[in-house]
Parts: sequence; C-alpha cells; structure tokens
Amino acid sequence: MNKQCYRQAHRFALATLVGVLSLAPYSALAGGFTRGEADTDILFIDGNYGLRTGAAYVSPSRTYSTLNGASASDKAYSDAYWIPSAGIKATLGLGVACALTYTQPFGASATYGTEAQNAEATTAASQGVALVNPTSKMQFSTDEYGVTCDMHFDAGRGGLHLIGGAFLESFEYKEDTWFGSVRLKDDGALGYRIGAAYDIPEYAMRFQIMYRSEVRHDAEGTFTPSALAVAAGVTSNLPTIGSGTLPQSVKLSAQTGVAPGWLVYGSVAWTDWSVLTNFRYDVSDLASSNKVFNYKDGYTIQVGLGHEFSESLSGTVNLTWDEGVGTGADITTDTWTVGVGGEYKTKLGTFGLGASLSYLTAGSQNEAAGATYNATADADWAVGVGASYSLAF
Repeated sequence: MNKQCYRQAHRFALATLVGVLSLAPYSALAGGFTRGEADTDILFIDGNYGLRTGAAYVSPSRTYSTLNGASASDKAYSDAYWIPSAGIKATLGLGVACALTYTQPFGASATYGTEAQNAEATTAASQGVALVNPTSKMQFSTDEYGVTCDMHFDAGRGGLHLIGGAFLESFEYKEDTWFGSVRLKDDGALGYRIGAAYDIPEYAMRFQIMYRSEVRHDAEGTFTPSALAVAAGVTSNLPTIGSGTLPQSVKLSAQTGVAPGWLVYGSVAWTDWSVLTNFRYDVSDLASSNKVFNYKDGYTIQVGLGHEFSESLSGTVNLTWDEGVGTGADITTDTWTVGVGGEYKTKLGTFGLGASLSYLTAGSQNEAAGATYNATADADWAVGVGASYSLAF
C-alpha cells in the first residue's frame, strides 16, 4: 500500500472510528452500570480545533420470567435511557492539545411491576424485616465534566502521546417506595485519567492505554413520606445521607490500516466493579436501606472493521462482548452487541448515524446471594440508535 493510501486511511480512521463507536451504543444492562465514555479521542482529530457532539438512545427489554418460583407477567423493568456526549479540542502549541468533555459515565433506571413489588414484600416479611418497604422505581445518574491534555513527541516513524487530565463527576439517586421517596445528590467529586498512545499516521496505526480513577460519592438529600407513611405517623420530610464508590477502569485499544480504505480496530477494557459491594443510605430517625450488589470485576472486548466507501462516506461494523458482573444479588449477565454506523462528510461538518442490537443472556438472582427476592430472567434483547456531528478546522 502506498503512503497516500495510508494517509487516506488515517484520516478515515480518526474521523470515523471514534465517531461511529460513540454511535453504536454501549451494551444495555451490562458492565455493571456503565453508560457513556468521555470523548478524549477527539485529541487525535486533524486540525488545531475540533468539536464533536452526539447522543445515543438505548431501549433494553429485561423482564423477569419467574418471581419467587412463580411465573411472572410484569412488563420489562429496565427503562430506556439516553447517553449524551460532547467534546471540544484546542491545540495550545509546542505539541500540546487539550479537550473539554462531557458525558454520563454511569447510570441505571428501573421501574418494577406489581408482581416484583409483592415478591419483595413477601421476602422481606419472611425474613422478619421490621419495615416492609418494596421499591417501585429506582434511578441514578452521573454527569462527568472533564479536561484532558495530550503532549506529543516525535518518536521514530510515529509519535508518542502522554495523556492526562481531571474530571468532576456528580451523582444523583432517586427511589420511590411504598413508604415514600428518597432523593440524594452529590454535586461533584474529583477523579483523574492518565494514559499513553503511540501512533504511526502513515499506516493509520495507533495503540493506546487509558486509566480512569474510581470516584467515591457522599450524597445528601431528603426522604418524603407517602400517604402510607403519613398514616403510620411519619408526617414530615427527613434528612437522608448515602454513600458508594464507582469503579476505576483500564482500557487498551488499537487500530491499523490493512488495505486502501480499510481499517481494523479493537479494544479490551477492565472495570473494577468489585469495589461496588453495596449502596447504603440512612433516613434520619426512621430506617436504613442497603442495596447489595457484590459485583465481580468485568471485562469488555470489542473488534471491528471500518471501510471508506468514498471521500465523503465511510462506515463500520463491530462486535462487543461484555462480561456480566453479577454474582446473584441481581441479574447482570453477559451481553453480546452488534453495532453498525456510518458518517457522511460535508463542507459544514461530518454527520453520523449508528445502531446496535444487544443479546442479553439469561440469568438469576437469589436471597442467599443478597437479592431482595428470588427471580430469573430468560434471554432478552436491547436496541440502540445514535447520531453525531463533528467539525474540525
């Protein structure tokens, strides 16, 4: 392959690879509570300045097949969600470029049907729990605002990149139960990321390793009693506190041109989900709640192929395996995802579209492992779609 062909593949690689991967949404309900990833790869795009923004919509369909040994008919408890992403890059000179990024790295949302709530109530009563208080809806979200910089040095035929930065991660938790509603919030806790990369633009080749630190959240909020709680004598809002840790991770990624207009890429990521054994909150003068997860560490492996059909149109297809991190306290199983995407370059910028289909393997949860009730789930499906826009100059 001549150098010009590789340069064309390089431009394709850095524009389409990153953009389309952000469009083929993350595996639904896999990897613990993983959602978005900061677009630090915007540091590698051509031009002194760059902008990239996008959003993906994921609709999982995880349902219980049995609850406490009986056949279940509740609708899917997993809620659909959005993954936003934005990044701005600026070259500062002397081989230094920095990027401002935003995404939602972790999150979860579930709405539990009547059968699931009754199963939780029955199990709690059988265990002698003083306050039987099933959950009807649970949701938590995070927002990450980061700044990441890259120092570039010539090294042989390519370049060495030293990457590092910091981010502020907020945390918000909401839960509705028979007895009332809990709202908790941590406006922000600091974390950091460091990494390194080596690229040879002539061959559209890049190897990169990136570490993201764990973040501990200490949240404060309020418990608002329901009509049931008021009837039981709890008539006013009560202060509430909670805490938990979201995991560190390491990701190794690689890409290379293999023929004119063709690119192969892949990544392996490890996430320290075993740090999240539980999430506990305490309602002053009333009760405590301990959400048990007992997760194990998880791995995510992706392989993909990209192709430049013309100077304006390029596309990709990839396959992702995400190891389920559940150990029986909830149903978090292996997920297989096929993603496709394409980008179209215009004078006004580059527009992208993507879609994914995920297969969620069957699983179960049980009281002995920390679950609030026994349940099983057959294999399920999830779909995702995304769109992006980018501009470099």
